[in-house]
Amino acid sequence: MCGIAGIASSAPLQDRESLSTMRDTMTHRGPDDAGIWWSQDACVGLAHRRLSIIDLSSGGHQPMQVGALTIVFNGEIYNYRELKDELRAMGHTFRTQSDTEVLLESYKAWGTQCLSRLEGMFAFCIYDSREKQLFLARDRAGEKPLFYQHNNDKLVFASELKGLLSIPGFSRQLDLEGLNFYLAYGYIPGEMCLVKGVHKLPQGHCMTYRSGKIHIWRYWQLPELATISHDQEALTGELENLLEDSVRRQLIADVPVGVLLSGGLDSSLITAMAAQATSRAIKTFTVSFAGHAEYDEAPYAKIVAEHFGTEHLALVAEPAAVDILPKLARQFDEPIADHAIVPTYLVSQMIRQHATVALSGDGGDELFGGYPHYSWIQRQIRLRRIIPNFLRSSIGYLASYMLPVGMRGRNHLIGFGGGVQRGISYINLYFDKVSRERLLSPAIINSSPENYKERFCVAEHSPAQQAMAVDFQTTLVDAFLVKVDRASMLASLEIRAPFLSYPLIEFAFKRVPDKLRATQSERKILLRHLARKHLPHNLDIKRKQGFTMPIASWFKTGWGDFIKSTLRDAELFDQSMIQRLLKNQSQGYSNANRLFALTMFELWRREYNIDLPH
Repeated sequence: MCGIAGIASSAPLQDRESLSTMRDTMTHRGPDDAGIWWSQDACVGLAHRRLSIIDLSSGGHQPMQVGALTIVFNGEIYNYRELKDELRAMGHTFRTQSDTEVLLESYKAWGTQCLSRLEGMFAFCIYDSREKQLFLARDRAGEKPLFYQHNNDKLVFASELKGLLSIPGFSRQLDLEGLNFYLAYGYIPGEMCLVKGVHKLPQGHCMTYRSGKIHIWRYWQLPELATISHDQEALTGELENLLEDSVRRQLIADVPVGVLLSGGLDSSLITAMAAQATSRAIKTFTVSFAGHAEYDEAPYAKIVAEHFGTEHLALVAEPAAVDILPKLARQFDEPIADHAIVPTYLVSQMIRQHATVALSGDGGDELFGGYPHYSWIQRQIRLRRIIPNFLRSSIGYLASYMLPVGMRGRNHLIGFGGGVQRGISYINLYFDKVSRERLLSPAIINSSPENYKERFCVAEHSPAQQAMAVDFQTTLVDAFLVKVDRASMLASLEIRAPFLSYPLIEFAFKRVPDKLRATQSERKILLRHLARKHLPHNLDIKRKQGFTMPIASWFKTGWGDFIKSTLRDAELFDQSMIQRLLKNQSQGYSNANRLFALTMFELWRREYNIDLPH
């Protein structure tokens, strides 16, 4: 795990100091080493901060140059040993043990087609001095971030937005479309950014820059459900082999490795596979919320840890000092409304005292049907057939205008007013259009985020397939993985997700039918079948609990006062709507997450001095 940055122009660049500044704003991503490289014509500069994981020697220093090619790379290539053997057989030679050199030689051998051979998490840039071309790419699941701005003929890029914002004179104007999407979903999806003129390279995409122009294309997309097998035992065996292989590969490191263990199905299976893959005792870590049994996963994690004989540590999380929020607002580049950023950062700090790498269960829900709404969407099908369109539209309209924001089931009723795709789009919505119109000036409501998720729906697919594909390409990559990356990197910790290996993603979406992923009454059916073979029998494998914290309870402490004080001074939001949200929260409605979302935006705006529209 590292931080990368770069500047390119068709004319020689005069300001070289800005590249050093960009790099060093991301020191937390790579505290072990730093490097800068400039092309002979001074038109291209590449920078790198290194967190040493594989090949701890100076041989892994970046930027790395081999002949006409120079690379900066953030991430890990898990199949680098197999690629290295293949390249050696082709006549390539190596001078280091790093996966960076393997990536560079892969590009030398296969060009942009090397991406189809890579298994791992990555964001990288390779400059070819002969072709005068930059090639940038991001992994299939979007685990590693890459921000960029292309202005006239100049390209700047960095692992984190703060790298770009450190450039003297860089525009900090708020992007209103990005704001609408943030208020709707609690994150900014796809290529959008909250700073106008800045973009993110989407997951599974790559880009070239040459002669001042960029070209972006998708090199990978989710596969269609093809070879459907209904043989549960055969599919379970295939899943078992793929997961074992992914965990084994991701345990490879020249530094201590642990597992983030919640006691849920996904992380418990990762722990089981890790314990089988090594003779060493595995280190496991969890967060405990004492006094909040509905959020406390520590008892379940303890069952798994004792069963596999791990070295287990539990962090007891008390209401953290509120000054952690401005710190997180700055770290997250763009605000994230998921309050699990707090326990994620706290447990990352704890893990970093004992390990440099940790495995997580991220991706298991999206691949194998773990969320309750996968069942709910299917149950709605029958209701949609029974209830006429005009009546459903009326229900959706009345729910939007008449029911208080935060009322349980409001989003589902609004989404029920349209087709399946609309229902999927309104799942976990923070502020619908009516709420945003009350919160902001009408002139700012210039887009319809509710339609965004529909682009990922394929009408021929089942509702469950559509919902899982949407979650994989939106909430997972743009919220959950962002949360994990930024929170762990602030602690200089690398988190790996074995479920997000390329073969497992392809297997889940291409081979597993609905009846073994999620039905109206059951979820994670195939994964639970595998769990019965590996996990202790006294563990409740049907339990579903997200990694979150008791925000409503913490809201009654100093956190509530801090949030109220912050929002009282928020210039952009309508104060009467803020007071309505606070009143509804005090009356038992679920608005703590929405108030947290607004607070994180306001703190982010202040931290980065973002210009508001006039």
